[in-house]
Formats: sequence, C-alpha cells, structure tokens
Amino acid sequence: MLKKSLFLFLIFMFVGALSLWAQLDTVHHEKRSTFNRIYEVVKEFSRVDTHYIEPQHYNFTVMLQNTNTYEMYWLRSRQGTTMRLSPKPSIKIGPYIGWRWVFLGYTIDLSHLSDGNNRKEFDLSLYSNQIGIDLFYRKTGDDYRISELEVGSGIDTSPLDKASFDGFKASVKGFNLYYIFNHKRFSYPAAFSQSTCQKISTGSPLVGIGYTHHSLDLDWCKLYDLAEERLNSAVVETIKADTSLLASKINYSDFSVMGGYAYNWVFAKNWLFAASLSLALGYQSSKGDEAHKSFSFRNFTFKNMNLDGVGRFGIVWNNTKWYAGTSAILHTYNYHKSQFHANTTFGNLNIYVGFNFGRK
Repeated sequence: MLKKSLFLFLIFMFVGALSLWAQLDTVHHEKRSTFNRIYEVVKEFSRVDTHYIEPQHYNFTVMLQNTNTYEMYWLRSRQGTTMRLSPKPSIKIGPYIGWRWVFLGYTIDLSHLSDGNNRKEFDLSLYSNQIGIDLFYRKTGDDYRISELEVGSGIDTSPLDKASFDGFKASVKGFNLYYIFNHKRFSYPAAFSQSTCQKISTGSPLVGIGYTHHSLDLDWCKLYDLAEERLNSAVVETIKADTSLLASKINYSDFSVMGGYAYNWVFAKNWLFAASLSLALGYQSSKGDEAHKSFSFRNFTFKNMNLDGVGRFGIVWNNTKWYAGTSAILHTYNYHKSQFHANTTFGNLNIYVGFNFGRK
C-alpha cells in the first residue's frame, strides 16, 4: 500500500512539473512574442528604401562641433513705440561621441568665459525616419543690447543703438513633435544627425504639435533712466507716455498644430542640401486669463490665435565614413494683445566635422 501511494505521489509530482513547465514555457513564449512585436515596431522606425537612402554602417561616431546661438525680441506698444533687443551671441565648441542614435558631448561657451552672465540653455533634437522631436529650454542672461528703438517718425533715437541694457530678462521652454510621411525615402537624419545618407533627391510633407511657455520681464524704469542719459527730455516723455500702461512681466503658453514640407536635394555625389519649413497655428493663454486657469471651449476666442514658424536648413558632405557640414534651426513665436505685441526669434547654427567607426 505504501509503495502504491508513493508511486501515485511521484506520478502526481511529475504531472505537476510538466504542467508548471508548460505554463512557464507559455509565459516565456508570450513574453518573447511581446518583445518581438515591440522590436518590430521599433525597427519599423528605421526601415528605409535603400534605393533612396544609404543606412548607417557603423556603431560609433566622434564629432567636433561649433554651436552659435542667436536671439531677438521685438516689442511694440499699441501707440507705436517699437524696440528690438538681442543678447550677445553665444559661441560654443566641444567634442561629441555617439553610439548609434545616442549622442553625448560637452561644449565650452567661448563668448562668456569671464563674465557673470546667468544664461542657461538646453537644446536637444532627436531624429528618426518617421518622427522627430525638438526639446529646448532657454533662460537668457542680462547682457542685452538695444538693437533699435523707434518712437515716431522724425524722432532721433540713434544714441540708444547698440546700448547695453540689463533691464530685460526672458525665458522659453517647450517642445515640437512632428511626423514625416515619406519616411522610407526621405531622411531627416541624413541632413541633421549624419546617421544615414540621402542618395536621391526627394521631399516629404510633415505635421506636428508643439507647446512653449514664454516669460518676458522688462524693467521700464531702467529703460527710462537709460533714455534720460542719452536722449533729450521731450523724447523721454514720449516714450513714457507710450509705455506707461504696459505690464512689466508677461507669461504666456502657446499650444500649436503645425504643418509643413521638407526637401533633401542631392546636388552632387556625397553632398546634400536640406530645407524644411513649418507653419504653426498657435493658441495662446496668458497668466491671468481665464483660459490659462482652466481651458474650455466656452472661453475660446480667435483673438488668441497666432502664426508661429520653424525652419531647418543644412548642407552636408558624407561619404559614410567621414562627414562635415553645417545646419541651422530657427524658431519664431508671436504674442499679440490689444496693448502689446511681442515677437520672439531664436535659433542655433552648428558647424561640425566627424567620422564613424566600429562597422556593424
């Protein structure tokens, strides 16, 4: 009887082990199938028509890049007083190393080595064949100059041209996310991340969404003091009268839907010229607006709609091993209210040279 019970127990344990193994195998198979599906989805982002695009043949790259950043703020009152402000351009240089689509680098700001400017910048652009994204954050310093001040026709304000002005601060942060339709034949990475090569000229429509938050802070009293030092009293009084009702701080958010077109022109062997333009229809809400506190269609007004834009340009020489070129990305945003209008324009100009290694 004991032997029979032991025999039945061993059979039961064996059957249980087989059942557990089958369940584990099923779970493993399901996990593997899920992993394979995810892998195929990810792989689809880099699948291209090799008749038009030469894929990347290397795992690693080393690059030296010079980055120049530019900004300009154009402010206008309802009465017509117009002022353009721009900081000293930032000139950076540094090395980068990349593994496939991941780039890491460090740059030195040559234009602000010894001053106490509190400028902060972060720009990141990621490009795949199907989807691209721009992430940016800029907090400008206090080294602005007045590029131009216009009060009215016949009034001379030239003594203020190029004058240093520390009464203005600005910041902008946000992202742009866009989808490229003709992604199997058109390559954004060929123009802006040098990870593929465009072999035949072609273009693609693109659509996207974006979000930015802007902060402007202008100390009108400092502007009046500077004007009193360089201009006659009648002009100063005109400036005060035109700007006395304007707020010193403006915070607004911009939600946008964009559409555009990009084209890669292969004008010679290993050479590429790229151009991309997108217009964005943005809806803005300012701090203090009801729409900013809690957006609803009941609060919607067409007065808060504005046109913004993004432009990308590049020229590249790439023989798949060595590459060199230059690229530029330009953003422009408009803010318009009954008493005040502002235009924010900023961008980067990159000049680079590098080589790939570690063949796949």
